[in-house]
Amino acid sequence: MTAEITLLIALVTPNLLGFALMGIDKQNARQSAFRVPEAILFCLALIGGSIGCIAGMRVFHHKTRKPAFFIGMPLILVLQLAAVILLWRSPLRFRFL
Repeated sequence: MTAEITLLIALVTPNLLGFALMGIDKQNARQSAFRVPEAILFCLALIGGSIGCIAGMRVFHHKTRKPAFFIGMPLILVLQLAAVILLWRSPLRFRFL
Protein backbone atom coordinates (compact mmCIF):
# COMPACT_ATOMS: atom_id res chain seq x y z
CA MET A 1 0.00 0.00 0.00
CA THR A 2 1.40 3.40 -0.93
CA ALA A 3 1.88 6.25 1.50
CA GLU A 4 -0.79 8.32 -0.27
CA ILE A 5 -3.40 5.58 0.12
CA THR A 6 -2.47 5.14 3.79
CA LEU A 7 -2.79 8.88 4.37
CA LEU A 8 -6.16 8.96 2.58
CA ILE A 9 -7.46 6.09 4.73
CA ALA A 10 -6.15 7.81 7.88
CA LEU A 11 -8.06 10.97 6.94
CA VAL A 12 -11.32 9.41 5.74
CA THR A 13 -11.82 6.77 8.45
CA PRO A 14 -12.18 9.05 11.51
CA ASN A 15 -14.48 11.38 9.57
CA LEU A 16 -16.80 8.57 8.50
CA LEU A 17 -16.75 7.18 12.02
CA GLY A 18 -17.49 10.61 13.53
CA PHE A 19 -20.40 11.14 11.15
CA ALA A 20 -21.80 7.68 11.88
CA LEU A 21 -21.43 8.00 15.64
CA MET A 22 -23.33 11.30 15.62
CA GLY A 23 -26.20 9.57 13.82
CA ILE A 24 -26.08 6.54 16.12
CA ASP A 25 -26.01 8.73 19.22
CA LYS A 26 -28.96 10.78 17.97
CA GLN A 27 -30.96 7.60 17.31
CA ASN A 28 -30.03 6.21 20.73
CA ALA A 29 -31.02 9.50 22.38
CA ARG A 30 -34.48 9.23 20.85
CA GLN A 31 -34.86 5.67 22.11
CA SER A 32 -33.28 6.28 25.55
CA ALA A 33 -30.67 3.64 24.71
CA PHE A 34 -26.92 3.52 25.40
CA ARG A 35 -25.33 6.84 24.46
CA VAL A 36 -21.94 7.45 22.89
CA PRO A 37 -19.81 9.26 25.49
CA GLU A 38 -19.03 12.87 24.57
CA ALA A 39 -15.34 12.19 25.25
CA ILE A 40 -15.35 9.62 22.44
CA LEU A 41 -16.83 12.16 20.01
CA PHE A 42 -14.22 14.75 20.97
CA CYS A 43 -11.35 12.26 20.78
CA LEU A 44 -12.50 11.26 17.32
CA ALA A 45 -12.56 14.91 16.28
CA LEU A 46 -9.08 15.45 17.71
CA ILE A 47 -7.57 12.57 15.75
CA GLY A 48 -8.86 14.00 12.48
CA GLY A 49 -12.60 13.42 12.40
CA SER A 50 -13.72 16.98 13.07
CA ILE A 51 -15.27 17.44 9.61
CA GLY A 52 -17.28 14.23 9.95
CA CYS A 53 -18.43 15.18 13.45
CA ILE A 54 -19.49 18.65 12.32
CA ALA A 55 -21.31 17.20 9.31
CA GLY A 56 -23.04 14.68 11.59
CA MET A 57 -24.09 17.47 13.94
CA ARG A 58 -25.68 19.36 11.06
CA VAL A 59 -27.28 16.43 9.23
CA PHE A 60 -28.71 14.76 12.33
CA HIS A 61 -29.36 18.01 14.26
CA HIS A 62 -27.47 16.50 17.16
CA LYS A 63 -25.55 18.30 19.92
CA THR A 64 -26.21 21.62 18.17
CA ARG A 65 -27.36 23.37 21.36
CA LYS A 66 -24.40 22.34 23.50
CA PRO A 67 -21.72 25.06 23.52
CA ALA A 68 -18.99 22.47 23.99
CA PHE A 69 -19.99 21.07 20.61
CA PHE A 70 -21.12 24.03 18.51
CA ILE A 71 -18.01 25.95 19.59
CA GLY A 72 -15.62 23.09 20.33
CA MET A 73 -15.91 21.09 17.10
CA PRO A 74 -15.30 24.06 14.75
CA LEU A 75 -12.48 25.20 17.03
CA ILE A 76 -10.81 21.80 16.73
CA LEU A 77 -11.15 22.02 12.94
CA VAL A 78 -9.62 25.51 12.85
CA LEU A 79 -6.70 24.37 15.00
CA GLN A 80 -6.16 21.34 12.76
CA LEU A 81 -6.19 23.50 9.64
CA ALA A 82 -3.74 25.93 11.26
CA ALA A 83 -1.42 23.02 12.10
CA VAL A 84 -1.56 21.76 8.52
CA ILE A 85 -0.79 25.23 7.15
CA LEU A 86 2.10 25.68 9.56
CA LEU A 87 3.53 22.29 8.68
CA TRP A 88 3.03 22.94 4.96
CA ARG A 89 4.97 26.21 5.16
CA SER A 90 7.58 24.81 7.52
CA PRO A 91 11.16 24.64 6.28
CA LEU A 92 11.22 21.08 7.58
CA ARG A 93 10.43 18.45 4.99
CA PHE A 94 8.54 15.37 6.02
CA ARG A 95 8.86 12.18 4.07
CA PHE A 96 6.26 9.45 4.14
CA LEU A 97 7.64 5.93 4.18
